[in-house]
Amino acid sequence: MPVAVNDYNHVRLTVRDIEVSRAFYDSVFDFDVAFELPPNPDEATKDALAFLFGGVIYSFGGGLLGLRPVAPGGDHFDEDRTGLDHVSFSVADVAALEHAVTVLDDLGIAHEGIKDLGEAGTAILEFRDPDNIALELSAPTG
Repeated sequence: MPVAVNDYNHVRLTVRDIEVSRAFYDSVFDFDVAFELPPNPDEATKDALAFLFGGVIYSFGGGLLGLRPVAPGGDHFDEDRTGLDHVSFSVADVAALEHAVTVLDDLGIAHEGIKDLGEAGTAILEFRDPDNIALELSAPTG
């Protein structure tokens, strides 16, 4: 009998520089922060939030997205290695993808054009975060 999974819970991405990554994710998505170490925490708070590894966990409609700053400085993401290929976030419609193009352009973030996947009934917009992690926005076309 297979495991009965009923929803997505979270993804945590390993990043090199939490300040750079937070600035990117905050400016692009403006997710709510679910967990982060407060300024000047006492030891009990540090212990309770040790699972953050100095990073942050965001909350949004799809679940949780964490950033864990433990990657070596010279490392970079490669979707052709074992592990993550990309992270795709859902948006309401193609108009939301068009708005995202404007947001990314205003922020100076390189991206592909909106691609209609035809029979799949989906359009996507692809771009990358500061660690080269492949990100995608996906919208229904029908």
